[in-house]
Formats: sequence, structure tokens, C-alpha cells
Amino acid sequence: KLQMGWVFSAGILGLLPGALVGGWLADRIGRKGVLIASVALFGIFSIATAHAWELYSLMLARLLTGVGLGAALPNLIALCSEGAGPRLRGTAVSLMYCGVPIGAALAAMIGIVGYFDDWTVPFYVGGVLPLLVLPLLLLWLPESAAFKARQAAVSSEPRVPVMDGLFRNGAMLPTALLWVAYFFTLMVVYMLISWLPSLLVGQGFTGVQASWVVFTLQIGAAVGTLMLGVLMNTLRPLAIAALIYGGLLAALAALGIVESFVGMLFAGFAAGVFATGGQGVLYALAPLFYRTEVRATGVGTAVAVGRLGAMSGPLVAGKMLALGTGTVGVMAASAPGLVVAGIAVFYLFVRSRRQAA
Repeated sequence: KLQMGWVFSAGILGLLPGALVGGWLADRIGRKGVLIASVALFGIFSIATAHAWELYSLMLARLLTGVGLGAALPNLIALCSEGAGPRLRGTAVSLMYCGVPIGAALAAMIGIVGYFDDWTVPFYVGGVLPLLVLPLLLLWLPESAAFKARQAAVSSEPRVPVMDGLFRNGAMLPTALLWVAYFFTLMVVYMLISWLPSLLVGQGFTGVQASWVVFTLQIGAAVGTLMLGVLMNTLRPLAIAALIYGGLLAALAALGIVESFVGMLFAGFAAGVFATGGQGVLYALAPLFYRTEVRATGVGTAVAVGRLGAMSGPLVAGKMLALGTGTVGVMAASAPGLVVAGIAVFYLFVRSRRQAA
């Protein structure tokens, strides 16, 4: 179990430098090229995972798969955000991101039906399909028009330093608040992903029942990503922040106290709606605060900080369980961070509405 923990951690760890470097490169050489390279990287090393011959080769394959996935995300967000325009930006990014929980739901379904006896099959699927998409990206994915326009103006304007774009000219406070919101939101998301099945079994549910709850969580995540992506353009800032983080706190409380299987399915669905759905809102919100020349870098740094939260979430949950707090204690430990994240998101929405006015 300890060795598998290192393998899982290697994949999450790779997401952090991937997001940082992928965003930085995209602001210099273009979103399309970096995205294609990222897809190729995680496709190749997903297949390499199935061919690992010992622990260290397996860890390296998972690390580089994470690097590719981490680099792809800020580029996908920047491309969707710049391609959709201000009015549809939130909806477009949410539509793009809902593919993540749908894929996770399919993985949970594998756990329910026990379809694959060979552990390598999912890694082959996860590697071959992205590689098959590469020719389509090469032929039909357009480069960001905003990036091309900015590149055309570079010869007549000095390039804005990255640190200026992230921390000066009014960007420091939004950057700090985005980092806070990403950190605590992803901490809870990955705490649920990592520990929820074990917590449910500890509460007396069977392994199959736990898989069903995880499945409903991921379905809720897809629904929440779409629903909240639309609502973020219509609700007032206080309402959207209260809906996401109030709903998440209520869902976590239900996961800790509900005893029936049907009730737990609803609690899992609600947790997915507000945890991953709220994460999708953050991905749609981040590009609003950065200019084109640093947009992918800004999103990438926020994603990287979120990955630190993703790594700390399972550790916090493990420590709380070791102290004997049980499921209720694990869920309660995340409450203060979620309140802080909710306040940060409220301010960011107010700021974004003022900029748009």
C-alpha cells in the first residue's frame, strides 16, 4: 500500500510543474502547439505505465503522465476562454471541463461492474484515445485569435514581464484570492476522490455500494460543472458563492451523518455538484483577471497552487483518521478552508462584474 501511495502521489505531483511550465510556454509560443505536445506526452506515458517493469519506472511513467495532463489544462482553459469571448466564456469553459468528471464516472463504473481483469487495459485506453485525437487537433484546432493578435503587436510593444502580469497593476489581490480559492477547493475535491470509498466502507457500506456513491459523485460533478457554469453568468456574486460553498458544506455534512444507502447516493451527487462544479467555476473565473500575454501563465499558476491543495487534502484526511476523528471529523476539518474560499470567490465575482461594466 505504501508503494502504491508513492505511485499515486507521483501522478498528482507531475500536474504541478506541468501546469506551471505549460502555461508559461503557451504565452510565448502559442496555445495550440503546447496543447498538442501535452496530449502526446500524457498519451505516450499512459501507455508506458502499462509496460512499467518495476516501481521506479512505474513512478516515472505516472509522473510524466501528470506533467502532460497538467500542461494541457491551462491551455484548454485559455483556448476556450479566448475563443468564446466575454459573454459565453464561463459556459464554454464549463462545457469543456465537464469531460473530466464524465471520464471519472466511467472509471467508477469499471469498479462497479469489475469489467477489466487486466489492470493495464485502462492505461492503454487512456493512452491510445488521446493519440488518436492528435491528428484532429493538428488539422482542425485553431490557434487562439487573441494570442495571434498579441503576437502581431509584440514587435511594436515591449513584452510584459510575467511577474508584472500576475502581481502588479492591480493583479496582486485577484491572484492571491484565486490561489486561496483553488487551494481549498481542490483540497476537498481530492480528499473526496482519495478517501471517500474507504470512509464509506468504514461506515458499514459494501465496496460495491461505495463505488456507486463515487459514480453518483462524478455524475453530479458533470451536472454541477454545466449548471454552475451557466448560473455564474446570471446570479449575483453573493448568491453564486453561497450556493457553491454553502452547498458543499451541506453535502460534506450529509456524507458524514447519513446512514442509508439511498441517502448517501444523494449526498454523493450533491458533493460532486458543488465540489467539482465549483472547481469548474474557478477555471472559468481565472482567465478574466489576466491579459492575453499572461493569461495561460496566470491560469497555470492558479492550477499549480490548486494541486498543492490536492496533495494536502488526502494527507489532512489521513491525519484526522489517524487521530480517531472518523468521517465527521474529516469533513469538519475542511469547513474553515471552504468558508475562506467562499469569501475569496465572492470578492472575485464582484471584481469581475466591475471590470465588465
